[in-house]
Amino acid sequence: MRILVFSHYYPPEVNAPASRMSEHCKVWAEAGHEVTVITCAPNHPRGEIYEGYKNRLCQSEMIDGVRVIRVWTFLAANQGFARRTVNYLSYMIAALIAVPGLKRPDVILSTSPQFFCGLAGLFAKWMRRRPWVFEVRDLWPESIVSVGAMKTGFAVRCLEGLEEFAYDQADEIVSVTDAFVPHISDRLKRHTPMSVLKNGVNLKLFRRSDDAEAVKARFGLQGRFVAAYVGTHGMAHGLDTILDAADRLRGDPRIGFLLVGDGAERERLIARAEEMALANVHIAGQRPKAEMPGIWSATDASLIVLKRSDTFKKVLPSKMFEAMAMECPIVLGVEGEAKAVLEEAGAGIAIPPEDADDLAASVVRLAEDPSLARRYGKQGLAHVRTHFDRRKLAERYLDILKAHSRVSARTPAASGLEVR
Repeated sequence: MRILVFSHYYPPEVNAPASRMSEHCKVWAEAGHEVTVITCAPNHPRGEIYEGYKNRLCQSEMIDGVRVIRVWTFLAANQGFARRTVNYLSYMIAALIAVPGLKRPDVILSTSPQFFCGLAGLFAKWMRRRPWVFEVRDLWPESIVSVGAMKTGFAVRCLEGLEEFAYDQADEIVSVTDAFVPHISDRLKRHTPMSVLKNGVNLKLFRRSDDAEAVKARFGLQGRFVAAYVGTHGMAHGLDTILDAADRLRGDPRIGFLLVGDGAERERLIARAEEMALANVHIAGQRPKAEMPGIWSATDASLIVLKRSDTFKKVLPSKMFEAMAMECPIVLGVEGEAKAVLEEAGAGIAIPPEDADDLAASVVRLAEDPSLARRYGKQGLAHVRTHFDRRKLAERYLDILKAHSRVSARTPAASGLEVR
């Protein structure tokens, strides 16, 4: 089976969309399928091309048995609405220009965010007359309105119209959370099959190592209980809550805070931490994926936070599964589905979003009760092994793609909304 994938992000980028799609594609290629991914030259989140790459019209490489085609895009950092929109549109146009030069696929898959990457799959469906599976990783434009990047108005209504049209044109919709399903089904004008395939974790990669203290020393946190945030430093995440919690614990020499990652808010957070003179905080920047197991091993408590918003009650941060795989107890400042998963797993402490006092108190509680922290860690690992093994999820995903590869994109969809 030939699988054509549109993904704006792909390794060596290390964000959640890149990890999810690349690990799925690797499993599909290992199963003997011909997988082609159309993506950008790696540049996320700063809009700067990674060493060893160029922003060419079209270039190709093989990664883990997957053919990766990188097309030219207008480069933009992961901040600022106008430049990022041009970046997204340029990817969609360049990706579609590349499609006629490829062998005709059996099935097409595109993923959002960003939304124009999802739309690339729709246009490719029309061009190659093949079934299209639309993976919804974020509710767009709802999510960008929630973080204040856009205000409700004519432009948002136009984007909502595109969103509804895309849902109706898909041969199948794959949601990454249960909570997205009512939103999507409410917008469907026709009957479209829908599946839920949540994020997971590569259990072979994410294993505890013995160099935790060496990693802590590298960040000036040796001998401390390290509470770490690992992920994008974006508008949605409310990372000021972590700095405020660190401020409350500045007099406790047992505890240190580590922020690993990059994004639109990173420079501002660095400036604020310096202004607050937070000697117990280290902001490390983005690290290569190969270093992540060591960083997780040095993490004694994983901080997973988002701003308070009804929209974010529907999301399920992928870093939860990495933390559980690494036996890290979680302090979760996210409501809704994420909280339900945490409580089902018994993997940590849930607090209200943007509550620095509860965050600080929860970190102290874990630092003072190692047996509780260990219990949360072991329960989390058992839960992801059972429910969120990335390889098992990729195999389920492959079954969906195989089902659609046997039917024409012109075949009418089955009657009734089907959620698998």
